Amino acid sequence: MNGIVTGLGELARIADDAARLAHAIPQFTDGMALTVDDAYAVQALSLARRAARGERRVGMKMGLTSRAKMAQVGVDEMIWGRLTDAMQVEEGGTIRRSAYVHPRVEPELAFLLKAPLAGRVTAAQALAAVEAVAPALEIIDSRYRDFKFALPDVIADNSSSSGFVVGQWRRPDLDVGNLGLALLADGQPVQVGSTAAILGHPVRSLVAAARLVAQWGERLEAGWIVLAGGATAAHPLAPGMAVRADMQGLGSVSFQVGE
Repeated sequence: MNGIVTGLGELARIADDAARLAHAIPQFTDGMALTVDDAYAVQALSLARRAARGERRVGMKMGLTSRAKMAQVGVDEMIWGRLTDAMQVEEGGTIRRSAYVHPRVEPELAFLLKAPLAGRVTAAQALAAVEAVAPALEIIDSRYRDFKFALPDVIADNSSSSGFVVGQWRRPDLDVGNLGLALLADGQPVQVGSTAAILGHPVRSLVAAARLVAQWGERLEAGWIVLAGGATAAHPLAPGMAVRADMQGLGSVSFQVGE
């Protein structure tokens, strides 16, 4: 058992260093068997290293929230990752392209919680815990060389979550089930879609989030941000790019990409 723990701890160090130093690493599953449970343990150990450096947990992100995406990678369950304060980018702010390996961006819906959530909850219970909703952008980045990875690799790499930007918070009783949206790069639409692409309704993603974190002895805390999952395919980021998402009824959220 100690050998397994030590091994997972070493993988966590490798994943953490890759994210912190923005360098590519070989995929873990290319040379070893790594289960999904192992991968979540690596993720937790990696994020514990960030906490030791002073980063504070501020929420979680959901991934593979599209049925088509699940089928594409051959799974029937969503994945999740952890958000820290160091990952949040100021709305309208600038990121450094050099701080990432393969950065891409996805438009998302963000929930701000006013009460904890954990375990099996109904959609009504989940909505009752929401203080506000907002348009958001998630910066995802796979640290694996040549963009090659299997599902456990992705999970171990914090489910590719690297940064996020949240727009203006709106009242929680707005119907967010089918909001049209567009992702723009340098003012040109590169993806269009709807929040309905997130499990048919983003609230289902929040319900799933409460269930999934409970499996690891966690709960969604009051004050946390929950990113419901990508509403469109991701778009690659390049230096000099201006990125914006427009979401029907909720407004816009944006950032710039520097060198």
